[in-house]
Amino acid sequence: MAKSKRETGSGRGSIRRDRMKPGRSRKRQNGATGAQAAFKVKDLSRLLGCDYLGDGEVEIRGAASLEDAREGDIVFAAQSKFLSLLETTKASAAVVPPGTGGQKIPVLEAENPHLAFIRIVELLYKPGRPPAGIHKTAAVDKAARIAESASVGANSVIGERVEVGEGTVIFPLVTLYPDVKVGRGCVIHSNVSVREGVRIGDRVIIHNGAVIGADGFGYIKEEDGTHRKIPQKGTVIIEDDVEIGANTCLDRAALSETVIRRGVKIDDLVMVAHNVEVGENTILMAQVGIAGSSKIGKSVLLAGQAGVADHVQIGDRVIVSGKTGVIKSVPAGTHVAGYPHLEVHDWRKIWVLLPRLHELFKDVRRLKENK
Repeated sequence: MAKSKRETGSGRGSIRRDRMKPGRSRKRQNGATGAQAAFKVKDLSRLLGCDYLGDGEVEIRGAASLEDAREGDIVFAAQSKFLSLLETTKASAAVVPPGTGGQKIPVLEAENPHLAFIRIVELLYKPGRPPAGIHKTAAVDKAARIAESASVGANSVIGERVEVGEGTVIFPLVTLYPDVKVGRGCVIHSNVSVREGVRIGDRVIIHNGAVIGADGFGYIKEEDGTHRKIPQKGTVIIEDDVEIGANTCLDRAALSETVIRRGVKIDDLVMVAHNVEVGENTILMAQVGIAGSSKIGKSVLLAGQAGVADHVQIGDRVIVSGKTGVIKSVPAGTHVAGYPHLEVHDWRKIWVLLPRLHELFKDVRRLKENK
C-alpha cells in the first residue's frame, strides 16, 4: 500500500486504472444525472500521477468550489491568494500547486491544479447514458446501419443509408437526413437536425437545437429585382473531437465542403457560413459569425460576438477580441480588436484617446481663434 509523501518522501503512485477499486457509488447530486463514485486521496494520486500530502485514506465523493464545499468534497486553489481559504473550507481535500506546504486537509500537488481538478471531476461523475438499442418510437429506415452498441432515442428519425458508429448516443427527437455518417462515441442531443450527406467524425458532441448542413445563404439578383437561389449542393465535414454548442448553425457548402477540423470547440449561437474551413483546436465563442468562404487557422480564438467577413483568411494562433469586426486577412500570431479590426495595441491607444477627443477639438478651435 502506497504511503503519502509525508511518510515516504515521494507519494507518487501508479497511474494504472485497472488497479483501482473505487468505493461505493451514489446518485450524482446538484441536479445532474448519472453515477457518482468515491475515491481515496491516495487513489486519486495514483490516477493523476501526482504527489499528495496528508492522510491518503480520506474518501472523496464530490467536487465543489472553495465556498460551497462540504465534507467529502475536493476543491482546488490554483493561485496563492486562494490558499488562505483552505483554512476555513469544509472540504475534505484540495488540489494545490507544488511546494505549497502542508494544510489542515490532505492536498494533491499538481503543476496545473485546475486541469487536475477537472480530471478528478471526470473520475467522480459519470454522465448518465441511455442503454444501447433503438427506441420503439424511433423511425429508422431499413437501409440505415446502426451499430449494436449505439443508442437511438424516442421519436428520432434516421434516414436512408445513414451510418451510426459504435457507442454513439442519439437522444430523443434528433433527425438525421439520408446519407449522414456519424462516427464512434458521439453524443447528439435532442432537437438536433443533421442534413443530407453530412459526415461527422468520432467523439463529436452536438448540443440541443444545432442545425448541421442547412443551405448556405446565396442568391443572385434577377433583372426584375427578384432573387434566385444558388443551389447548395455541397456538404459539411466535422472531424474528430469537435464540440458544437446549442442552437449553432453550420451551413453546407455550395459545391464543395464546409470543414470543421479536429478538436474545434464551438459555443452556443454561432454561425458558420458555407465553404468556411475552421482549423484544428480553434475556439469559437458565443454569437460569433463567420461569412462564406473564409478560412480560420489552427488554435485561433474568436471571442464573443466577433464577426469575420467573407473570403478572409485568419492565420494560426490569432486572437480576435469580443465584438471585433474582421474585414480583411489577419497574419498568424496577431491579436486584433475593434471595428474595423486593428492590432490590439493600436486599438487600445485609440480608445485611450477617444474620450478626450471633444476636449482636444475645443483646444484646437481655441488655438485657431487666438492666432
